[in-house]
Amino acid sequence: MSVSEQVGPGYPRTPGLRDEPESTAQRVLLVWDAPNLDMGLGAILGGRPTAAYRPRFDALGRWLLGRTAEIGTATLTDLEPEATVFTNIAPGSADVVRPWVEALRNVGFAVFAKPKVDEDSDVDSDMLAHIELRRREGLAGVMVASADGQAFREPLEEIAATGIPVQVLGFREHASWAVTSDVIDFVDLEDIPGVFREPLPRIGLDTLPDEGAWLQPFRPLSALLVGRKTAAE
Repeated sequence: MSVSEQVGPGYPRTPGLRDEPESTAQRVLLVWDAPNLDMGLGAILGGRPTAAYRPRFDALGRWLLGRTAEIGTATLTDLEPEATVFTNIAPGSADVVRPWVEALRNVGFAVFAKPKVDEDSDVDSDMLAHIELRRREGLAGVMVASADGQAFREPLEEIAATGIPVQVLGFREHASWAVTSDVIDFVDLEDIPGVFREPLPRIGLDTLPDEGAWLQPFRPLSALLVGRKTAAE
């Protein structure tokens, strides 16, 4: 079954996530921004995460089920949880990423995968389109796992203004816009039981050790050359 095919009840069939879904039940929606959170986790760890530091999506799924039950109890409504991971697939990485994608789908998460061909082929617009689609159908709650305030802050604040509960999941070091928001509830991923097997080695500017600490770049300097080339074209 390809990514463009149906991956669960109520999920769109097209890569753009714009087809009409089969289910019209109100949803509590979780959207996971894999590229952004991978970058944030790598910054905390100072490199690629090992198995001990990779998020456990089964624990995240149980948390979503609990959150859905809470909202349903508060609204006296039967709700349907839905979780989707959005990710880019770099050229030549399909075989490496495939076990992770299959594991997510086995847990109950949908996956939207998009080829990473240039700086403009990120998944921000796809996530926003999916959130908007579900909002039009009937959204009882939305959770976005990302630190990308530029992409998500305004749309999520607009949703929150309509009375729909909005939460941002992520790392407090990288999502100050959500941590300090008056209308968005922030949940640190490490505070969700079982999401990480081991405590993250977190060092922030307000918790520096006496001897100092190295803070790794979020991306390599070579990324500037890619952006420059794209602008020139």
